[in-house]
Amino acid sequence: MPPPSNHPDQPPASPGAGATVDQWLAYLEAIHPTEIDLGLDRVLVVLRRLFRRKPQARIITVAGTNGKGSAVATVEALLRVAGRRTGAYTSPHLQRYNERVRLNGEDISDDALVKAFEAVEAARGNVSLTYFEFGTLAAFVAFADAGLEDWVLEVGLGGRLDAVNVLDADFAILTSVDIDHVAFLGDNREVIGFEKAGVLRPGIPAVYADSEPPRSVLQQSSAQKVRMALFGQDYQLKREPATASGFASVVLNYQNQPIRLPAGPLPVKSVAAAVIAVRQLEPDLSVAVIEQVLSGISVPGRFERLGSSPDIFLDVGHNPHAAGWLAGQLENLKSPGRRVHAVYGALADKDVEGVGKAMAGVVDAWYLAGLKVPRGLAAHQLQARLADAGIDHAPAFESVAEALGSALSAAALNDLVVVFGSFYTVAEGREILLAQDSEGR
Repeated sequence: MPPPSNHPDQPPASPGAGATVDQWLAYLEAIHPTEIDLGLDRVLVVLRRLFRRKPQARIITVAGTNGKGSAVATVEALLRVAGRRTGAYTSPHLQRYNERVRLNGEDISDDALVKAFEAVEAARGNVSLTYFEFGTLAAFVAFADAGLEDWVLEVGLGGRLDAVNVLDADFAILTSVDIDHVAFLGDNREVIGFEKAGVLRPGIPAVYADSEPPRSVLQQSSAQKVRMALFGQDYQLKREPATASGFASVVLNYQNQPIRLPAGPLPVKSVAAAVIAVRQLEPDLSVAVIEQVLSGISVPGRFERLGSSPDIFLDVGHNPHAAGWLAGQLENLKSPGRRVHAVYGALADKDVEGVGKAMAGVVDAWYLAGLKVPRGLAAHQLQARLADAGIDHAPAFESVAEALGSALSAAALNDLVVVFGSFYTVAEGREILLAQDSEGR
């Protein structure tokens, strides 16, 4: 996930032949005056230079406030087992930019990524693109070069004006609509829903994964005659008793056919929506195969387990809706005498107070980490904002490393440690934990 740069008055020189991925990424950070600049006009100009017509691929677009990465991973895995050549585009990344572009289930190579960057640079001329816009077009180039049949695209922010939306979707998944990115999308679900539903196209099939879709989503779906499957109306989810892992299994009933969804770490509503999408796209894929594939899907940074004794989890939940889901997952694993130690770091534009309230009932001990990145909250600022939410006795640490170290020292072997919040928080914690694991912690 790129930090916004201090942009020079004169645009930087384009990387030359033999430039590395890191050199290209530094260039992408510097060529546009702002990190986020929503709108499709500039991207469309360059897209038309790269592609004379719509790419010969099925476009599956995934939008929503939370759960997009899980939906993308599920659709990707199921389409691949159906024999389709599949690409997936997600953002942001945790450790390496290459994670954002997957070709047939594998992160893109440096060589293929640089080749795609070079193609976009040659096509854009004097058109200024943001880091995300440039990277999105590069993913399209890489998918086309690889001859992929299905492109599964995660919207970066919103939907209507997001760079991903320059391609017309053949199928759309809306995972959820809740409050986030208020400065860009608005401060209520109806306005945000209008932006998310901007990925819909006339007559296409779609699925809305959550309950109670905003009226704005339903209105756009109806106006465009979108065949949208709705939770509770076109399909049902039935929760079964909890397993030994602490999670309750869920049965999806769709078209009078039950499909058992795995107990475990991914948001079940997003997984269900992805299954429905694939049932429509690949109707011959058997239920038995679907269930087998689902049992092995995981997403880095989404309630990812990276340690035991104590159990350590990572989750990129950074808004109240996602924090509420995370709290439910932790509650499933709690038992008498088992404490939850939470390492939390956040960006300044997030609803820290709402996140704190969502997590307060399940967290026994807080460890607040300062983030030394653009828009990152210092630990004492985070501490003050959580105090406004009624959370006291939350010690502040200069970094994720210090906060995590303190949490691990304080946790008993039977306790739970969760590192959550900003992608920056999770990325730093994940790097530390993976390094410790390789050293035999």
